[in-house]
Amino acid sequence: MTTAGLNLIAQALTIYDNDLRLAVCNAPFQQMFDLPDALVTPGATFEDTIRHLAERGEYGEIADVETFVAERVNVARAFAPHYMERTRANGRTISVEGSPLPQGGWVTVYTDITQIKQQEALLRARSDALSDQVLAHAEALSATNRELAAMITTLEETKRQLTDSEARTRLTTEMMPAHIAHVDDTGHYTYSNRRLSSVIPGRPSNILGLHIRDALGAAHARIAPSLEKAYAGVASVFEFTDTESARRIRVAFTPDTRGGVYILSMDITEETQARVALQQTRKRQLAAQMISGLAHDFSNLLTIILGLQSKLDRLPDTPADAAPLIEGTLAAARRGGALLSTIADVTDPSALRPAATDLNTLLSDLTVLATPTLPAKVTLTVTSQAEDTPALLDKGRVQDSLLNLILNARDAIGIGGEISLTQRIVQDIWIEWSVRDTGPGFSASALDHAIDPFFTTKGSEGSGLGLSMVYDMAKSAGGDLRLRNPKDGGAEVTLRLPLRRALPATTGMVLLVEDDDTLRATIRDMLMQLGHSVIEATSADEATALIADLPDIALVLSDIQLVGDATGLDLAQRIGTSLPLILMTSLPADHPLFAAAQTHAPVLRKPFDSETLAALIAPQRHAAQ
Repeated sequence: MTTAGLNLIAQALTIYDNDLRLAVCNAPFQQMFDLPDALVTPGATFEDTIRHLAERGEYGEIADVETFVAERVNVARAFAPHYMERTRANGRTISVEGSPLPQGGWVTVYTDITQIKQQEALLRARSDALSDQVLAHAEALSATNRELAAMITTLEETKRQLTDSEARTRLTTEMMPAHIAHVDDTGHYTYSNRRLSSVIPGRPSNILGLHIRDALGAAHARIAPSLEKAYAGVASVFEFTDTESARRIRVAFTPDTRGGVYILSMDITEETQARVALQQTRKRQLAAQMISGLAHDFSNLLTIILGLQSKLDRLPDTPADAAPLIEGTLAAARRGGALLSTIADVTDPSALRPAATDLNTLLSDLTVLATPTLPAKVTLTVTSQAEDTPALLDKGRVQDSLLNLILNARDAIGIGGEISLTQRIVQDIWIEWSVRDTGPGFSASALDHAIDPFFTTKGSEGSGLGLSMVYDMAKSAGGDLRLRNPKDGGAEVTLRLPLRRALPATTGMVLLVEDDDTLRATIRDMLMQLGHSVIEATSADEATALIADLPDIALVLSDIQLVGDATGLDLAQRIGTSLPLILMTSLPADHPLFAAAQTHAPVLRKPFDSETLAALIAPQRHAAQ
């Protein structure tokens, strides 16, 4: 409809983008200059059009066509408003009026004013014969022109205000930690705040005019169904994981009643890690509440059974054939006691205790532990694709989890086969361990229920709590555990934990944030014994002010609960990644603040000694010693 309307106006019209490529033109433009189809097709360059006209003689005799073309292109790239009148080689006179566009490029209108010029010449030739009525009409036209000039001034001021408002709006959207955009009903971006690359690394930022499929790449397939619903008028908010960047993305689609869709997307990877950890903590808390009472009563029953069976065994008239039955009952009761201990390990919300851990050393130690447990015909291949750098991990819990996965793989493949363990860093966000075997793979029920407590495929030989404990550890740290059957056979279990690099060795100034005077003095002495200078604060607000005033601060050690409204978590968000941070607390591991803290920084459980503190704040120095 727009094209049809443009073709009906008398003037020729063109719109070139900021690369001086044709975006839009109407039919009169081709007719006025008798241009071939190639030069009126979107994408045709301004330079080719000027060269064609110059070579055809549109501008008269030109000594150097290429120099002439280059000058016209340079003038066009200035994107300055302009108005001019010129007589063409065919004797016709045209006016050329150009105006720049806010998003780059410009629009130009060409008007054939030959008849107007002829009338002006005729009037000048007959000026002596002009009547008073014509003079009065000329005065009226002059007054009208003055009114139009005043109106133009008002319009220019309105345009300036609108331009300023647009600039402020764009600046605001550029500062937001989210990608804000609009696509038209064909899927092409008509607006973008150039933040797509910060939300989905590896994607372009300058996407204006691109189709959303080309801008998003592989991620487009994940959002396509919701985008189609938005085109149909249904707003939606959903989350997905971008495969290439391993980022968790939240996307909101809002239908545009005038056509197209508004899009808001943001990176919620850290939020998801914190949410997963909190959810797992809540699950563990509920499980502990339900099981603790049952376990207590069951323990009492087992104690009674053990006592009665032992007494029965000591009776003088007990039949001889009862001895095996008594021993079997005692064995079952003892197994029940061992199972209770395992349940306690699962339901006890024991906190992760991260320390600087060399990833390659972790694998080396694990190999030493795992190799003797494997049959002679089972081979274990351990590969590390991670750089040689310390990371903050609970080494014991991670090692136990990986050993559990290796032993499960051993049981699955039987007397002969291969097990491989691969360690890698994913997008500088995760540490990933993949354990793969050449066994028969997971059954459909195992894929659905393997992480459920007490689910086992080993019969009476398995407790069904191994993978459940690995899953619990991963979720408590904000990570994940995935099971799958690769296409080329076998089974694969992937353990992912958030990557937090160990704090660099330092003997610089430490900001100690603790509101308990006695405890603050004790920790200050520990820090000074380790060679650090110490400055103290009692609240998050006071600590923030000190950080702003003292550039020499090399490390922040803060309690989670502080005086004032702000907590240590608030301080962590204010600091961001500008300074190394360690949080400390005496909160129980099932407290929501404790779980949230583990997703932001290493957490020290109170009480702790100087060795535990030194393991976190100076790992390189201690490793060298």
